[in-house]
Amino acid sequence: MAKTFAQLGFPGRLIAVEGLDGSGKSTQIYLLKRWLELQGLKVFFSEWNSSELVKSATSKGKKQALLTPTTFSLIHATDFADRYERQLVPLLRAGYLVLCDRYVFTAFARDTVRGCPAEWVRALYSFAAHPDLTFFFKAHLEVSLQRILVGRPQLKYFEAGMDLKLSPDPEESFRIFQGRLLEQYLAMSTEFNFHLIDANQPVEVQQSVVREIVASRIHLAGFAGAAPAAPL
Repeated sequence: MAKTFAQLGFPGRLIAVEGLDGSGKSTQIYLLKRWLELQGLKVFFSEWNSSELVKSATSKGKKQALLTPTTFSLIHATDFADRYERQLVPLLRAGYLVLCDRYVFTAFARDTVRGCPAEWVRALYSFAAHPDLTFFFKAHLEVSLQRILVGRPQLKYFEAGMDLKLSPDPEESFRIFQGRLLEQYLAMSTEFNFHLIDANQPVEVQQSVVREIVASRIHLAGFAGAAPAAPL
């Protein structure tokens, strides 16, 4: 199994969050980021599928339904590799706390569910070290679905797995697709030492657990150096 950044001797540490769409993981990593910044720690945030290098190609491929499971996988791997080499690794070498909203485990789950061979997907990302801490936010499917629909009127095509033709009804397709993703994540949880967080709990309860784990596993005082962020 790949080593963590700490095991490879990097002075920085990488914390990743994973979870189904609607699990609340993005809220949790934002709150963690603010908490660390308010302590004056050196923090950098990166999210899945955000590289400027491939953003337009990804958008075009999705809108025009040009992506096969293989090309979908490869374009996300390109996005990750670009961010990994240009942002994550340099900042970890510089002693930053790097927070990632999704990491390689998203690809391991999604690409496998979409039909790519699991070993092929893992080999594709074999260049990447693993996080020093990974949190998986586990919410009930119905909770995740309702959280999404509260924020916008309808589900996105790919988050509902509509490309897989699981059901003509987007909500039912979402339940099937995200249910399969959940199975993949839970199968990985022991192998990759995920910290499972009950994402059905109140936001502040989850955040308290996350902060406690981070503070117990990482010597945060060693990452001081930035001016404390101003409170919101």
